[in-house]
Amino acid sequence: MSEVWKPSVTVAAIIERDGRFLLVEEETSDGIRFNQPAGHLDRNESLPEAVARETLEEAAYDFTPTAMVGVYMSRYVSSRTRKEVTYLRFAFCGALGQQHDRPLDEGILRAVWMTRDELLACKEKHRSPLVLQCIDDYLAGQRVPLSAIYTHPSVIGAFNG
Repeated sequence: MSEVWKPSVTVAAIIERDGRFLLVEEETSDGIRFNQPAGHLDRNESLPEAVARETLEEAAYDFTPTAMVGVYMSRYVSSRTRKEVTYLRFAFCGALGQQHDRPLDEGILRAVWMTRDELLACKEKHRSPLVLQCIDDYLAGQRVPLSAIYTHPSVIGAFNG
């Protein structure tokens, strides 16, 4: 039997304040890049829990997702290692909460607020082509209610068979 192909599931927070978007500047295998606060879905958590956790870890802000902006797929090939990964990204918008004085995740240099035009001017520095796509979909008003996302209790360890 051949190996089963699986995409890498990620979440991203699309956070706007006064016409600027919260991004993180991070070290990657392809150099320093900009991305939304984003990361991988961990075992035993729902998608909304994952995006709240990643925003806290990468940008030091509390974040409460209120809607999903969209579901995105992209393929990435590292220019350094030639390794290929397909990402399945769930992007959320919501309410920005308190900022905390805490260290950011390893590899994150800083959190930064940028306008769409500033982001467009540095497209070559985006972590993925999805960075701008998610913002454009958010600005277009694209929203899916969180009620469309169901997490069975077995995911968070509350399943008895």
